[in-house]
Amino acid sequence: MTVSLAQASTVVDAAIAAGRTAGLNPLTVVVLDAGGHMMAAKREDRSGILRVEVATGKAYAALGMGVPTRLLRDRLADRPNFVSGLSAASDGRFIAVPGGVLIRNKDGAILGAVGISGDASDKDEYCAIEGVKAAKLAPDPAEPNPNWRDAAL
Repeated sequence: MTVSLAQASTVVDAAIAAGRTAGLNPLTVVVLDAGGHMMAAKREDRSGILRVEVATGKAYAALGMGVPTRLLRDRLADRPNFVSGLSAASDGRFIAVPGGVLIRNKDGAILGAVGISGDASDKDEYCAIEGVKAAKLAPDPAEPNPNWRDAAL
């Protein structure tokens, strides 16, 4: 099972819409399928050129380890050598900060992941969660950091 192109497109468009509604900086949104292949991506006008790689790295990290990147950040905070090893093993596509959200079906199976870059990481994660919910799929984590609005770059 994997995320479909239609679902991935909904995730991307809804995540960008959530960012516009919240008044966030321009976002880049990438959706990977369960095999780590890009299904959909959009980079808003004025979103930095490195944002595609950062968004992909967030999605790839979540998918590769089977947990959202907020949890990865928290679990790996005191293990920098392991983080470096994961980055090397993934050819640099491992970015363990909030904004990488797993996409699950109603039974909990992982269908893919979404990664977002453009604003503060907690704000990126909020938009990713909103995008997955709009596609009628289950985001992991289910809810953003309660203080996401206060996050600053």
